[in-house]
Amino acid sequence: MTIQKAIEGCKKQDRISQKYVFDTYSDGMLMVCLRYVKHLPDAEEIMLSGFYSFFKVIDRFVYSHEGSIAGWLKKIMVNECLMFLRKKGALKIVNEEYAAGKGIEDGQIERMGANEILRLIMTLPPGYRTVFNLFVVEGYSHKEIAGLLGIMEGTSKSQLNKARTLLQKEVKQNETYYEK
Repeated sequence: MTIQKAIEGCKKQDRISQKYVFDTYSDGMLMVCLRYVKHLPDAEEIMLSGFYSFFKVIDRFVYSHEGSIAGWLKKIMVNECLMFLRKKGALKIVNEEYAAGKGIEDGQIERMGANEILRLIMTLPPGYRTVFNLFVVEGYSHKEIAGLLGIMEGTSKSQLNKARTLLQKEVKQNETYYEK
């Protein structure tokens, strides 16, 4: 089955087509959710809610190419994660003293693997982690982030800088570990 045929089937509420879409994209969408939410059971629940939302509004989706569905699903997953974090009260803005630290040397990040970088991102406070993911990973602008999170654009920029500072501090503290 092709993705395009599966989307057509999903619009007709065909369970086999829905399962095909879910099986095709669930691993990637779970990884999106895990970038925002630390605990796997919460991330799985958010992902399932995201797919439910996707299938509910599938009639609005216009297939243009195979990547279009992944982009649409990703937006839904990010929005589901943000709703979850708001409900939990986890989008707190952390003060600047928390992020004070030193920079890192050139090349330190390049010596780290993707899992190590993800682990470090997950150590960030939820507010920092959310802004960092939205800006660096998802490619949202500070204006878009401000709108999504209900904060000022300057706050988004500040949170991103603080997140980067914390990540640099963590890399610096663990530099012997990353020099494998």
